[in-house]
Amino acid sequence: MVIAVIGAGSIGRRHVGNLQDLGATVEGIAWRDFDRGSFEKRSDIKGIVIATATDVRLDPVQMAAQMGVPVYVEKPLHWTREGVAEIYDTLGDLTHRSMLGFMARYHPVVQVLAARDVSDVYGFTFEIGHDVRQWRQNWAFPKTYAAKAQGGGVLLDLSHELDMALALFPDLKVDDVTSVGHRDFEGVDFASRIALSGQGISGTVAMDYLSPVSIRRSDLNGTKAARSLDLLAAKLTTNAETESFAYDRNDMFRAITRDWLALIEDADAPLHPLAPRLSDMRASCDLITDAWDARRFVGTAEMTF
Repeated sequence: MVIAVIGAGSIGRRHVGNLQDLGATVEGIAWRDFDRGSFEKRSDIKGIVIATATDVRLDPVQMAAQMGVPVYVEKPLHWTREGVAEIYDTLGDLTHRSMLGFMARYHPVVQVLAARDVSDVYGFTFEIGHDVRQWRQNWAFPKTYAAKAQGGGVLLDLSHELDMALALFPDLKVDDVTSVGHRDFEGVDFASRIALSGQGISGTVAMDYLSPVSIRRSDLNGTKAARSLDLLAAKLTTNAETESFAYDRNDMFRAITRDWLALIEDADAPLHPLAPRLSDMRASCDLITDAWDARRFVGTAEMTF
C-alpha cells in the first residue's frame, strides 16, 4: 500500500523522506502534474499528504473523501471559517484518522509545559520572526503561495504559535489584530500581532517576515512562576532554573508522521498528548481564520526583493 504526497515543494519533499525513513512506500506527486481522474481510481492508496499551497485544499480533500482515504493536511487548513467548515463536512468521519500539520505541538518544551500545571498563568507572549528572504536556498518569496492575498501572509504561514497558545490555554478568543503589509503585495501581512484573551488570561502572539535574526520565544507570566521559552534553543526557564532538551526540528515532523501512520491503521491508536488529530482541531482552525479576518493594516514594511 502507498502513501501519496501531493505537492513537490520543500515540505512535500520532507514528507517523502520522512515517510520513507519510517518504512512507508511513498509516491510524491507535484500538484501541477496531478491527474485526479486516474488517481482516484487507484485502490493501493492508504493515505494522502496534502502539501500543496494553502489555496489548494478542497479539491484534494474532496478526492480523498471519495476514496475513503485519511489525509495529513499541511497547516493552515484554510483562511476562512467557511472553507474550514466545508473541509470538515467533506471529510466527515475521516477526520478521526487524519492529521493537521501543526508539528510544533511535538516540540519538547511544548510537550513538557502541556504536562505541567499552567493554570496560574494570567499573561503570555509568543513571538516568531525571520527575514523571509533568507528562509531557504533558491527560495523566492514573490513566486510562492505566501505572497498570495488569499491564503498567503505571515499570520497563516507561521500560525504554529497561535495553535500552541490555544493548546496551552484552550478558551482563547481573538480581540484585535494589527498588521504591517508591503506596497508590492496588497492584502499580504508581513507582520501581525494578535491580541487574545480567555477566562482570566490575556496575551499576544506576534509573527513577522522581517526580523534580521531568527526569533522563536515565549513568556508565560503566572502567580506561581515566570516561565520563559526559547524554542530555537529548546530551553525552558522557570523562575531561575533552566532546563535544556534534546531537539532537532525534523524530529517533530517524524513524530507527527508516526502518529498519523498509527491513526491510518487504527483510529483508537495511542498518540502523543497534543497530537493534532483533525477531529480535535476545529477550535484552532477557527481561531486562525478569526485572526486572519480581523487583520487591520497599520502600515507597510520597507523590504526589497
